[in-house]
Amino acid sequence: MKDEKPFITRFAPSPNGWLHLGHAYSALIGARAAREAGGQFLLRIEDIDVGRARPHFVEGIYQDLEWLGLSWPEPVMVQSARFEIYQAALDALRAQGLVYPCWATRREILAAIQDKKDWPRDPDGAPLYPGLYRDLPDSRRKKLMWEGTPYCWRLNMEKALAQVQDPLSYCERGSGTAEIMPLDAAAYGDVVLARKDVPTSYHLAVVVDDAAQHISQVTRGRDLQSATAIHVLLQKLLGLPQPDYLHHGLVRDTSGRRLSKQAGDSGFRDLRQAGMGLDEVLALLPPPFGSAE
Repeated sequence: MKDEKPFITRFAPSPNGWLHLGHAYSALIGARAAREAGGQFLLRIEDIDVGRARPHFVEGIYQDLEWLGLSWPEPVMVQSARFEIYQAALDALRAQGLVYPCWATRREILAAIQDKKDWPRDPDGAPLYPGLYRDLPDSRRKKLMWEGTPYCWRLNMEKALAQVQDPLSYCERGSGTAEIMPLDAAAYGDVVLARKDVPTSYHLAVVVDDAAQHISQVTRGRDLQSATAIHVLLQKLLGLPQPDYLHHGLVRDTSGRRLSKQAGDSGFRDLRQAGMGLDEVLALLPPPFGSAE
């Protein structure tokens, strides 16, 4: 009988604000999946955005999750301590000729496409990068790098997909059963994988860390489902294992808008500090924890 790999999932918040009910739901979904599989639930602190991360938000994550009754193994992986590892992954892609430096500002990109009607946008709604610095001669690239102008590293999507060749797909478990889903990484164009001052992006760091922690199922909201195309592509390019994915529904407010730290939605700690008990907070969540629609 073939041995199955251990079930391991993770909750990976960014410490740039208090956890809201959507975070509580995601953490509980992951912990429940691990418990039912007899596996592990891990916590990871995704703080590569060092300009916005704050220590008190990290402490708040611990307090809020403990209040929900969750536990996890120590030590917790912290992304800001792993920049050298992400740099090594970026260097591996550079050695394959799959990334290139890009000096384009947002203003330059918008100016380049302003007269082009119906310019394509990626699944997140951002205009596709128009390739302004993709095909620069090496001499020009070296000069710009020597001058010290800020730049990022972009994935050459055409070269990357040509190297992979086979169609991309992944195993989705959000419906409760395993479904093989096709992926279209080209829809994102030449995505940013790192910046000059931070040698990684969310996309690069998350696939490196999932492999390092032997994650067998990535548990996260449906707002990140389309990004799975980038992650599976990077896993193949870097020779990393491909986990299954469970993209769960999102917690929304009464108007139907999904909760977001960027939108200033209050953390669920405000509810408990106002005197609400755990059962009352759980009742605000969608099934299987509450009854909210």
